[in-house]
Amino acid sequence: MVTLDMVKKSHIVQQHMQMGNAYIGNIGAIEHNIKHAELTASLCYDILDKLGFPRREAELAAIAGYLHDIGNLVNRYGHGMSGAIMAFYILLELEMDPEEIAIIMGAIGNHEEYAQGRNVNNVAAAVILADKSDVHRSRVRKRDISCFTSRDRVNYAVSNSELIVDPEERKIFMKIDIDTKICPVVEYFEIFLTKMLMSRRAAQYLKCEFELIINDNRML
Repeated sequence: MVTLDMVKKSHIVQQHMQMGNAYIGNIGAIEHNIKHAELTASLCYDILDKLGFPRREAELAAIAGYLHDIGNLVNRYGHGMSGAIMAFYILLELEMDPEEIAIIMGAIGNHEEYAQGRNVNNVAAAVILADKSDVHRSRVRKRDISCFTSRDRVNYAVSNSELIVDPEERKIFMKIDIDTKICPVVEYFEIFLTKMLMSRRAAQYLKCEFELIINDNRML
């Protein structure tokens, strides 16, 4: 069976992910680097594993989470669709089972809010939750605050973010600490409302409740 470690060791995966991150850096987008890929993969695995889903399904979620942004090599917009196709050829070359490839393709192709991503399977739901929870100032490339977009400012204001799964209560918590001097909480909602709604629907798909906690206050 194809594992996450096998995918990570692929030269073409590493090269294309690094080049894609560099390309979108040229248009000022936040970091979508290997660190983000590894965190997303780890969270994807933990979500499904803690909720009692099969270990193999959790592994597929980790692979999808690792590869979910590889389509940035083609274009930032619509990168979920192009990434799914790229993943198809990569995983086919690794001789992954066709059904497992299809699961991963569906997850990658449905993780974007702008592309109206949907929870087509458990793996897709895990990728959405993991990806949207990685909000942090370390992902902002720009150093001049006067050049920040609203998305840069929201990310830069976040000093800590966590995704916590409570399997007994069937709850998924997204906990975020925001410096309100940089960005008021209301601006977070203005920019990331679609992401949070996607996260809530993803949790519901996994038969869980979703709670957003900002500065120790429950918002959703």
